[in-house]
Amino acid sequence: MIINTNQITSMTEANQNFSKVAKIADKSGSAVIFKNNKAKYLVLNVEENPYIELTDDEKIDIIARRVLEKYRKDFEELAK
Repeated sequence: MIINTNQITSMTEANQNFSKVAKIADKSGSAVIFKNNKAKYLVLNVEENPYIELTDDEKIDIIARRVLEKYRKDFEELAK
């Protein structure tokens, strides 16, 4: 496995600031957490990773959430 150095974070950093790990995974598709100077954990963005199989219902939930987030202001205006 080839690891991009921008995807690496330490276990300590992951413990103290997991949102940073999530942002790395969002940006590059995955993040690698090192423990004792060895790759130990792989955090994947399941929406972007082709190796993760999602059911149709899960895919619909993801798409619905994206649409809702993107057009939230418009939906709120229509609801008035």
